[in-house]
Amino acid sequence: MGRALVQACCASEHTTLLAAMARATADCCGQDAGTVAGIDKQHVAVISERSAIPQQPYIWVDFTLPDGVLDALAFCTQERVPMVIGTTGLNAEQKDLIEDASHTIPIVFAPNMSVGVNLCLSILKTAAQTLGQDYDVEIVEAHHKNKLDAPSGTALRMGEVVADALDVELQDNAEFVRHGNLGQRKKGAIGFQSVRAGDIVGEHTVTFAGIGERIEIAHKASSRMTFAQGAMRAAHWLSGQPVGLYDMQDVLHLKT
Repeated sequence: MGRALVQACCASEHTTLLAAMARATADCCGQDAGTVAGIDKQHVAVISERSAIPQQPYIWVDFTLPDGVLDALAFCTQERVPMVIGTTGLNAEQKDLIEDASHTIPIVFAPNMSVGVNLCLSILKTAAQTLGQDYDVEIVEAHHKNKLDAPSGTALRMGEVVADALDVELQDNAEFVRHGNLGQRKKGAIGFQSVRAGDIVGEHTVTFAGIGERIEIAHKASSRMTFAQGAMRAAHWLSGQPVGLYDMQDVLHLKT
Protein backbone atom coordinates (compact mmCIF):
# COMPACT_ATOMS: atom_id res chain seq x y z
CA MET A 1 0.00 0.00 0.00
CA GLY A 2 2.87 2.39 0.72
CA ARG A 3 3.98 2.41 -2.91
CA ALA A 4 0.43 3.05 -4.14
CA LEU A 5 0.01 5.89 -1.64
CA VAL A 6 3.21 7.55 -2.84
CA GLN A 7 2.09 7.19 -6.46
CA ALA A 8 -1.36 8.63 -5.72
CA CYS A 9 0.06 11.51 -3.67
CA CYS A 10 2.57 12.48 -6.34
CA ALA A 11 -0.05 12.22 -9.09
CA SER A 12 -2.34 14.68 -7.31
CA GLU A 13 -2.03 18.35 -8.24
CA HIS A 14 -3.10 19.44 -4.78
CA THR A 15 -0.89 17.18 -2.65
CA THR A 16 2.80 17.34 -1.76
CA LEU A 17 4.69 14.35 -0.41
CA LEU A 18 6.52 15.53 2.69
CA ALA A 19 7.66 12.19 4.12
CA ALA A 20 7.29 8.45 3.66
CA MET A 21 7.74 6.13 6.61
CA ALA A 22 8.39 2.41 6.88
CA ARG A 23 9.56 -0.05 9.51
CA ALA A 24 13.23 0.30 10.46
CA THR A 25 13.85 -3.21 9.12
CA ALA A 26 12.35 -2.45 5.69
CA ASP A 27 14.76 -2.69 2.75
CA CYS A 28 13.42 0.56 1.30
CA CYS A 29 14.56 2.73 4.22
CA GLY A 30 16.99 5.39 3.01
CA GLN A 31 15.92 5.07 -0.62
CA ASP A 32 14.03 7.74 -2.54
CA ALA A 33 10.28 7.24 -2.06
CA GLY A 34 9.58 7.87 -5.74
CA THR A 35 12.13 5.29 -6.83
CA VAL A 36 10.67 2.74 -4.42
CA ALA A 37 7.19 3.46 -5.78
CA GLY A 38 8.33 3.03 -9.39
CA ILE A 39 7.94 6.67 -10.40
CA ASP A 40 10.30 9.65 -10.82
CA LYS A 41 12.58 10.57 -7.93
CA GLN A 42 10.80 12.78 -5.41
CA HIS A 43 13.86 13.72 -3.35
CA VAL A 44 12.06 12.38 -0.30
CA ALA A 45 13.83 9.53 1.46
CA VAL A 46 11.91 6.69 3.09
CA ILE A 47 12.49 7.07 6.83
CA SER A 48 11.70 5.06 9.96
CA GLU A 49 11.89 7.81 12.59
CA ARG A 50 9.54 10.78 12.85
CA SER A 51 12.45 12.96 13.96
CA ALA A 52 13.68 12.80 10.35
CA ILE A 53 10.53 14.47 8.98
CA PRO A 54 11.71 17.86 7.62
CA GLN A 55 8.67 19.74 8.94
CA GLN A 56 5.39 19.01 10.68
CA PRO A 57 3.00 17.27 8.25
CA TYR A 58 -0.33 18.86 7.46
CA ILE A 59 -2.16 15.53 7.21
CA TRP A 60 -0.96 12.07 8.23
CA VAL A 61 -2.11 9.10 6.11
CA ASP A 62 -1.69 5.75 7.86
CA PHE A 63 -1.99 2.27 6.33
CA THR A 64 0.15 0.24 8.70
CA LEU A 65 -0.58 -2.22 11.52
CA PRO A 66 -2.48 -1.65 14.78
CA ASP A 67 0.65 -0.93 16.83
CA GLY A 68 1.97 1.42 14.18
CA VAL A 69 -1.22 3.42 13.85
CA LEU A 70 -1.51 3.86 17.63
CA ASP A 71 2.05 5.16 17.77
CA ALA A 72 1.25 7.64 14.99
CA LEU A 73 -2.04 8.52 16.69
CA ALA A 74 -0.21 9.63 19.84
CA PHE A 75 2.11 11.83 17.78
CA CYS A 76 -0.68 13.38 15.72
CA THR A 77 -2.81 14.05 18.78
CA GLN A 78 0.07 15.80 20.49
CA GLU A 79 1.01 17.85 17.42
CA ARG A 80 -2.61 18.46 16.30
CA VAL A 81 -2.09 16.77 12.92
CA PRO A 82 -5.29 15.49 11.19
CA MET A 83 -5.24 11.81 10.24
CA VAL A 84 -6.56 9.55 7.50
CA ILE A 85 -6.53 5.97 8.84
CA GLY A 86 -7.02 2.97 6.57
CA THR A 87 -5.37 0.45 8.90
CA THR A 88 -7.47 -2.64 9.67
CA GLY A 89 -7.31 -5.42 12.26
CA LEU A 90 -7.81 -3.10 15.24
CA ASN A 91 -9.63 -4.39 18.31
CA ALA A 92 -12.38 -2.56 20.19
CA GLU A 93 -9.98 -0.95 22.65
CA GLN A 94 -7.77 0.37 19.85
CA LYS A 95 -10.80 1.76 18.02
CA ASP A 96 -11.82 3.49 21.24
CA LEU A 97 -8.43 5.20 21.33
CA ILE A 98 -9.02 6.53 17.81
CA GLU A 99 -12.44 7.82 18.86
CA ASP A 100 -10.88 9.49 21.91
CA ALA A 101 -8.27 11.17 19.70
CA SER A 102 -11.01 12.49 17.41
CA HIS A 103 -12.02 14.85 20.22
CA THR A 104 -8.66 16.57 19.67
CA ILE A 105 -8.02 16.21 15.93
CA PRO A 106 -10.15 15.50 12.83
CA ILE A 107 -9.84 11.87 11.71
CA VAL A 108 -11.16 9.96 8.71
CA PHE A 109 -11.16 6.31 9.79
CA ALA A 110 -12.46 3.72 7.31
CA PRO A 111 -11.65 0.04 6.71
CA ASN A 112 -11.81 0.64 2.98
CA MET A 113 -11.08 3.89 1.14
CA SER A 114 -12.42 2.70 -2.22
CA VAL A 115 -15.16 4.90 -3.67
CA GLY A 116 -16.83 1.80 -5.12
CA VAL A 117 -16.85 -0.10 -1.84
CA ASN A 118 -18.38 2.84 -0.01
CA LEU A 119 -21.06 3.12 -2.66
CA CYS A 120 -21.74 -0.58 -2.09
CA LEU A 121 -22.22 0.12 1.63
CA SER A 122 -24.99 2.56 0.80
CA ILE A 123 -26.60 0.02 -1.54
CA LEU A 124 -26.33 -2.67 1.15
CA LYS A 125 -28.24 -0.51 3.62
CA THR A 126 -31.07 -0.04 1.16
CA ALA A 127 -31.09 -3.73 0.22
CA ALA A 128 -31.19 -4.94 3.82
CA GLN A 129 -33.97 -2.51 4.77
CA THR A 130 -36.02 -3.55 1.75
CA LEU A 131 -35.51 -7.31 1.97
CA GLY A 132 -35.70 -7.67 5.73
CA GLN A 133 -34.94 -10.80 7.73
CA ASP A 134 -36.69 -13.16 5.32
CA TYR A 135 -33.46 -13.22 3.28
CA ASP A 136 -30.35 -15.04 4.48
CA VAL A 137 -27.17 -12.95 4.39
CA GLU A 138 -23.72 -14.31 3.53
CA ILE A 139 -20.55 -12.22 3.16
CA VAL A 140 -17.58 -13.71 1.30
CA GLU A 141 -14.27 -11.87 1.07
CA ALA A 142 -10.99 -12.79 -0.63
CA HIS A 143 -7.53 -11.27 -0.20
CA HIS A 144 -3.88 -12.07 -0.83
CA LYS A 145 -2.15 -14.74 1.20
CA ASN A 146 -0.16 -12.24 3.28
CA LYS A 147 -3.16 -10.44 4.79
CA LEU A 148 -3.06 -10.90 8.55
CA ASP A 149 -6.62 -10.23 9.75
CA ALA A 150 -9.80 -12.10 8.89
CA PRO A 151 -12.54 -11.37 8.14
CA SER A 152 -11.38 -8.20 6.45
CA GLY A 153 -12.29 -4.87 7.96
CA THR A 154 -14.41 -4.19 4.89
CA ALA A 155 -16.37 -7.43 5.32
CA LEU A 156 -17.01 -6.61 8.96
CA ARG A 157 -18.17 -3.11 8.03
CA MET A 158 -20.53 -4.62 5.45
CA GLY A 159 -21.90 -6.87 8.18
CA GLU A 160 -22.36 -3.90 10.49
CA VAL A 161 -24.27 -1.98 7.82
CA VAL A 162 -26.58 -4.93 7.19
CA ALA A 163 -27.11 -5.53 10.92
CA ASP A 164 -27.87 -1.87 11.58
CA ALA A 165 -30.36 -1.82 8.71
CA LEU A 166 -32.08 -4.90 10.17
CA ASP A 167 -32.00 -3.36 13.66
CA VAL A 168 -29.99 -6.21 15.18
CA GLU A 169 -26.55 -6.49 16.79
CA LEU A 170 -23.87 -7.98 14.54
CA GLN A 171 -22.06 -9.59 17.47
CA ASP A 172 -25.21 -11.53 18.32
CA ASN A 173 -25.87 -12.71 14.76
CA ALA A 174 -22.47 -13.15 13.09
CA GLU A 175 -21.29 -16.66 12.22
CA PHE A 176 -17.56 -16.80 11.52
CA VAL A 177 -16.82 -20.53 11.79
CA ARG A 178 -18.79 -23.45 10.42
CA HIS A 179 -17.65 -27.02 10.79
CA GLY A 180 -19.36 -30.29 11.46
CA ASN A 181 -23.05 -30.92 12.04
CA LEU A 182 -24.40 -27.46 12.86
CA GLY A 183 -28.06 -28.12 12.26
CA GLN A 184 -30.28 -25.72 10.38
CA ARG A 185 -29.20 -22.16 9.74
CA LYS A 186 -30.22 -19.79 12.54
CA LYS A 187 -32.77 -17.19 11.47
CA GLY A 188 -31.13 -13.77 11.21
CA ALA A 189 -27.60 -15.16 10.99
CA ILE A 190 -25.03 -13.13 9.04
CA GLY A 191 -22.39 -15.51 7.73
CA PHE A 192 -18.76 -14.64 6.96
CA GLN A 193 -16.28 -16.57 4.83
CA SER A 194 -12.66 -15.60 4.17
CA VAL A 195 -10.35 -16.67 1.34
CA ARG A 196 -6.59 -16.06 1.51
CA ALA A 197 -4.74 -16.94 -1.68
CA GLY A 198 -2.17 -15.66 -4.14
CA ASP A 199 -2.11 -11.94 -4.85
CA ILE A 200 -5.85 -11.17 -4.69
CA VAL A 201 -6.12 -7.43 -4.03
CA GLY A 202 -9.60 -7.52 -2.53
CA GLU A 203 -12.99 -9.01 -3.39
CA HIS A 204 -16.24 -8.78 -1.43
CA THR A 205 -19.61 -10.30 -2.20
CA VAL A 206 -22.74 -9.95 -0.07
CA THR A 207 -25.52 -12.39 -0.92
CA PHE A 208 -29.14 -11.95 0.11
CA ALA A 209 -30.75 -15.36 -0.48
CA GLY A 210 -34.50 -15.72 -0.35
CA ILE A 211 -36.93 -18.36 -1.52
CA GLY A 212 -36.79 -18.40 -5.30
CA GLU A 213 -34.28 -15.57 -5.76
CA ARG A 214 -30.82 -14.39 -4.79
CA ILE A 215 -29.39 -10.87 -4.86
CA GLU A 216 -25.62 -10.36 -4.92
CA ILE A 217 -23.81 -7.08 -4.34
CA ALA A 218 -20.15 -7.40 -5.19
CA HIS A 219 -17.00 -5.32 -5.46
CA LYS A 220 -13.67 -6.46 -6.91
CA ALA A 221 -10.50 -4.40 -6.72
CA SER A 222 -7.80 -5.10 -9.27
CA SER A 223 -5.29 -2.55 -8.01
CA ARG A 224 -4.34 -1.01 -4.67
CA MET A 225 -4.45 2.36 -6.39
CA THR A 226 -8.21 2.45 -5.86
CA PHE A 227 -7.61 2.55 -2.10
CA ALA A 228 -4.75 5.03 -2.39
CA GLN A 229 -6.77 7.40 -4.57
CA GLY A 230 -9.62 7.21 -2.09
CA ALA A 231 -7.20 8.05 0.72
CA MET A 232 -6.02 11.15 -1.18
CA ARG A 233 -9.64 12.15 -1.68
CA ALA A 234 -10.18 11.76 2.05
CA ALA A 235 -7.08 13.83 2.81
CA HIS A 236 -8.28 16.67 0.57
CA TRP A 237 -11.73 16.58 2.16
CA LEU A 238 -10.32 16.48 5.69
CA SER A 239 -8.44 19.73 5.15
CA GLY A 240 -10.29 22.39 7.07
CA GLN A 241 -12.78 20.00 8.72
CA PRO A 242 -13.50 20.52 12.42
CA VAL A 243 -12.44 18.09 15.11
CA GLY A 244 -14.38 14.83 14.89
CA LEU A 245 -14.45 11.23 13.71
CA TYR A 246 -15.45 10.74 10.07
CA ASP A 247 -15.54 7.91 7.54
CA MET A 248 -15.64 7.64 3.76
CA GLN A 249 -19.41 7.96 3.78
CA ASP A 250 -18.84 11.51 5.06
CA VAL A 251 -16.11 12.17 2.48
CA LEU A 252 -18.34 11.03 -0.39
CA HIS A 253 -21.49 12.70 0.98
CA LEU A 254 -23.31 9.37 1.03
CA LYS A 255 -24.85 9.68 4.46
CA THR A 256 -28.57 10.35 4.69
